Amino acid sequence: MTLQDHFVRFGPFARNLLAYAASEAAAKASRLLVVVAVARTMDAEAIGIAAAALAASDILKALTENGAVQRIIAAPQAQLEATCRTARRIFTAWCLGLFVLQAAVAGALFASGGSAVVSVLIVILAAEYIFMPAGLVQVALAMREGKLQQTAAISAGQVVGANFMCVVLAVLWPGPLALVLPRLMSAPIWLIAVRRLRPWRPDPSQPPAPLAPFLRFGWAVLGVEVVKALRLQADKLLVGLLLGAESLGLYFMAFNAGLGLANSFSIAFATVLYPHLCGSDDRANALQRALTLAVGIIAPVVILQSLAAPHYVPILFGDQWQDLSHVVSILCLAAIPGVVWSAAAQWLRAENRPESEFAATAVMTLALIANTALMAPYGLEALAWGYLAVATITQLGAALLPLVTALKPHLVEA
Repeated sequence: MTLQDHFVRFGPFARNLLAYAASEAAAKASRLLVVVAVARTMDAEAIGIAAAALAASDILKALTENGAVQRIIAAPQAQLEATCRTARRIFTAWCLGLFVLQAAVAGALFASGGSAVVSVLIVILAAEYIFMPAGLVQVALAMREGKLQQTAAISAGQVVGANFMCVVLAVLWPGPLALVLPRLMSAPIWLIAVRRLRPWRPDPSQPPAPLAPFLRFGWAVLGVEVVKALRLQADKLLVGLLLGAESLGLYFMAFNAGLGLANSFSIAFATVLYPHLCGSDDRANALQRALTLAVGIIAPVVILQSLAAPHYVPILFGDQWQDLSHVVSILCLAAIPGVVWSAAAQWLRAENRPESEFAATAVMTLALIANTALMAPYGLEALAWGYLAVATITQLGAALLPLVTALKPHLVEA
């Protein structure tokens, strides 16, 4: 069966996956333009300063993933409006609290003798939270109603717009602010678009849903997203701490050119799979088909990217970055086990078992942090090999039991 036949057979899921994969690819391709621009206009130390601020902000931004969106997607129709009203209250209080928290972190960093530039950048990034509460319910409702192709386009538009702003600023005004300010400037684009896509206003005649179910489900989802952010960002903070801003700048470049690009498909897959599993009458069959399709697409693409890295890295970034090509090649390959774990994680979440996902993600994160601490003194290539080995072992190991449990009826029949 050809890949085209698979897409036809999988229907809406394949179309939504293709839309989100295209969205992520557009976002990462435009991000690659940013990397090209900064490689030719900024030194590694300036890139490292911006990378530190972005990494710290992304870890805190993971706190926005508190499970309320998933509650809206999975809510019975009779309880939908009540669920949305409670979710909106949670979003408002939560995002304002995160703005205050991130500003406080920036203040504490400055007061303890940290970089004033990094502190200012973290405050700028925090202002993005102000725009989020007014659009999160609308996004969840759109995803619930199957408008994933439209939400993918909006997401891509926001990120691509921000990245093109980065390129312009990097050329006209090189410096760490060029990598940070566009995130805030693009937030209104997202808000206007999602409110037009799926209008919604609270219905005062409907009482809000109880808060307890949100808390029971949300704590584990929140924990998963926080440790997931730590898994993706803590290595950068450790590299900066152990090796300095210049080495962090090099690692940031390699990560974005390698795993950052290859991992875009994994992000798209996870985004689309959860609502697909929630709406499926046969989750095991849906999971099996989705995973087969995803691995069939990502594995050859990632391998090809890994083999091509020594050729495209010096062309895109300049000859001075040639030594990074081996690191890029290695990091690309970590996207393959990432897709397998994404499938298992979304099945656990759809089965209302986010605490299992949280425990596995915590173990992965601790293992990757330990790898960074142990391997960083031996150089970036050793660090990349360690990252690939640890990511492969932990993600495939964690995915084994959930996937066997989910697919056991089909495996027995086969």
